[in-house]
Amino acid sequence: MADAVFEDKRLAEIYDPLDPDRGDLDLYINLTEEFHCRSVLDIGCGTGTLACLLAERGIDVTALDPAAASLDVARDKAYADRVEWVLGGVASLPPLKVDLVTMTGNVAQVFLTDYEWSSTLKAAAAALRPGGLLVFETRDPARRDWEEWNRGQTFKRTVLPNVGEVETWVDLAHVNLPFVSFRWTFVFMSDRTASTSDSTLRFWERAEMTNSLVRHGFTVDDIRDAPDRPGREFVFVARRVNEDPVFLRRGSYPEPAYGAPPEKSMQSSAN
Repeated sequence: MADAVFEDKRLAEIYDPLDPDRGDLDLYINLTEEFHCRSVLDIGCGTGTLACLLAERGIDVTALDPAAASLDVARDKAYADRVEWVLGGVASLPPLKVDLVTMTGNVAQVFLTDYEWSSTLKAAAAALRPGGLLVFETRDPARRDWEEWNRGQTFKRTVLPNVGEVETWVDLAHVNLPFVSFRWTFVFMSDRTASTSDSTLRFWERAEMTNSLVRHGFTVDDIRDAPDRPGREFVFVARRVNEDPVFLRRGSYPEPAYGAPPEKSMQSSAN
């Protein structure tokens, strides 16, 4: 189930106008050029900004997200007709053999249980050609970003075309590492209505994430800095091993050795 900020129609429609600077996506666009990628799977594509930017460059893109409202926004964008949009979680993916799998923004951190994260990595491996790349970012827990998640430091008042003035802020709800929960508030001044969206992120240590990737059939080629948030995030560049991992050769995923299936998915998008 996606967070309200991505699933609620009114909130999804203002997601991009509230955050129009998507310089954070330059990293992924540059990587497609650096590694000569011609096909991409974007997991947690949200409102489809990256997918459409890649499609504009002639790249074959499959974009996956569990939030129907966000995909409705995505489908109205330029070059959206060149993207294969898939509604659902990783179990909804068609058979693929792409050059690159991406998870931008907070997407890699919304999988809260070991089972959810393991399933996501297995799906990424299955979707990649041998030697293909998985690239994603996670926040460095040592920076304790959540200490800045309060109304005083995050309050914004924005005037949006055809919407009017919108006030937004975030409040920290709970910290129980590796999990951090918070709430976004949106106040539409035109009709004085307020909407909220609750989220939880899982914070990974660098070594912990590296070990997780290796266990799932990847080698970690590089861990880079995020150009838009220097010193605050790890950008993992992982490569699928040339031979199919054991769970792919057998034709099915093994039962996870840790964790159990959650009662419901906490997946949300972040683009």
